[in-house]
Amino acid sequence: MDERRSPSPCSSRPSSPRTPPSEMFGPVGIEAVLDQLRIKAMKTGFEFNIMVVGQSGLGKSTMVNTLFKSKVWQSTEPNLDVPMPQTLELHSVTHVIEEKGLKLKLTVTDTPGFGDQINNDKCWDPILSYINQQYEQYLQEELLITRQRHIPDTRVHCCVYFVPPTGHCLRPLDIEFLRRLCRTVNVVPVIARADSLTIEERDAFRSRIQQNLKTHCIDVYPQKCFDEDVNDRLLNSKIRSWMSWNLLCGPDWPRTHGDLPASAPPGSRSLLLWLGLTEST
Repeated sequence: MDERRSPSPCSSRPSSPRTPPSEMFGPVGIEAVLDQLRIKAMKTGFEFNIMVVGQSGLGKSTMVNTLFKSKVWQSTEPNLDVPMPQTLELHSVTHVIEEKGLKLKLTVTDTPGFGDQINNDKCWDPILSYINQQYEQYLQEELLITRQRHIPDTRVHCCVYFVPPTGHCLRPLDIEFLRRLCRTVNVVPVIARADSLTIEERDAFRSRIQQNLKTHCIDVYPQKCFDEDVNDRLLNSKIRSWMSWNLLCGPDWPRTHGDLPASAPPGSRSLLLWLGLTEST
């Protein structure tokens, strides 16, 4: 009996051309991701939320306007004819800054009334409550099943704390506030109105502040956890040696104070912008 075998399924398939070794081990186009990220950044921009904390009259609004070279924040200094508020108030303003096609949505939160009372006990509670509330709100948006395509980021990325230029050391209020806030948000302490001190006084004041921060275990930005490699450790160590920043700023700062040796505004601008862009991506 003549038995005929049915053709094998594998034998009926057309043979596919073999991939040359040069194409198999060639580039896969990963470098295109950088272009995609750049296009996305140019389209959506970045968000940076900064909080300024300090007593009245230390130049908080002037510092913000000088850093970002625009009228971002109007002064909220108390009027002598208006009674001083008995409780701490928080005010936020949002401003979009565009430079070379890249947009930065800047939100500045001021804390008028901080440290202005005779009894400043627990004056940091409204600030901590506000920061934690923004964290919780953002977390709840991320946990939703149907999330928004773009979640509005209202979290505070950085808190700039203005140290009064006493020339001595950190006050108990400064230490207690920084100790509590450094666990929740990135804190950058600055010496306000440093032009009221001589160069020797500024250097000695900065050294005492650094010693106070170390004694009371206050971990300001950049924290040790950011030391991921050798380059980061070197850069962060250099930044820590500069803390606290000396602020010499005003509407005509580059022109009227160009001969002063301290150049804190350009350096602090780079630090804050780097912090904001890394925190918002």
